[in-house]
Amino acid sequence: MNRLDRLTAILIHLQTKRVVRAQELADRFHISLRTVYRDVRSLEEAGVPIGAEAGVGYFLTDYHLPPVMFTTAEASALLLGGKLIEKWADESVRTRFESALYKIKSVLKRTDQEHLDDLDAHIDVAKPVNRTPYSNDLLNDIQQAIARHHVLALQYHSQYNDAETQREVEPVGLYHYRLGWHLIAFCRKRQDYRDFRVDRIRQLTDTGESYSRRNRLTLQEYLDRMGTTDMPTVAVTVVFNKSTARYLQEQKHAYGFQHEDDLGDSVRMHFQTPYAEGLARWLLMYGRSATVEQPDMIRNRVLELVEEIQAHYAEQAVDELP
Repeated sequence: MNRLDRLTAILIHLQTKRVVRAQELADRFHISLRTVYRDVRSLEEAGVPIGAEAGVGYFLTDYHLPPVMFTTAEASALLLGGKLIEKWADESVRTRFESALYKIKSVLKRTDQEHLDDLDAHIDVAKPVNRTPYSNDLLNDIQQAIARHHVLALQYHSQYNDAETQREVEPVGLYHYRLGWHLIAFCRKRQDYRDFRVDRIRQLTDTGESYSRRNRLTLQEYLDRMGTTDMPTVAVTVVFNKSTARYLQEQKHAYGFQHEDDLGDSVRMHFQTPYAEGLARWLLMYGRSATVEQPDMIRNRVLELVEEIQAHYAEQAVDELP
């Protein structure tokens, strides 16, 4: 990015929020803090009214840049984002993003509009098939509650015991993993942080009651804490045939994948997992393509599962004899 484009981008960035830290600009544009200070000074010399507060950041004072045209690459990126939102967000977000995208398209040059129309038919995203939400209109309400610091009342269905509970929670954030959206919140009933699958929320109500975030974790702090969970973990090594290993790129991370060693025709994968039972059942599906090296408890559990399956079908075969 040349300096003129960067100065314009910095000015646009300053319009996106009340105060912008110098380090935030340095991180976004991959420049030093000294370069940030020099660029801001250049904008001030050009007549842009930029205020600064020591230790806080920069802010604009009564200034607004006229509408900026999108580049073709930026417009294409928005189209790609729209495809993801269409399949991975609920109706409350899809309709609003669609409305925003139409507004963006309306200010594009005719050639860029035609570019997007042509590109639209050549990009698609598979729809998740294992998520059937109770409500298709929750994500926007959750976002609003997070931004306003409002307490949410949930009617939540627990898959493990097939029961429903009523909860009042203080939302921390939304996090997408394992093919679904999760509401991370402080549960007043449990007096601790909990992870609620959004597709299991039967009913959600914004109570309008405000709560203080001062004594609550941020979303990133919560995720960092989960990354250093106190749950006991098991070190596991498994050797996969390379023909199979290439299909594990997403799944392996759900079971505590750490790193792997290239053995030529095979790959040794190292896991550190608190989900020993789940890992054993997952490995079962790969049959002879996966070999548990250690520990014995995982290897023995896989053997037990194999014997259970064998006994099950042996009994079925006997029952079908004339």
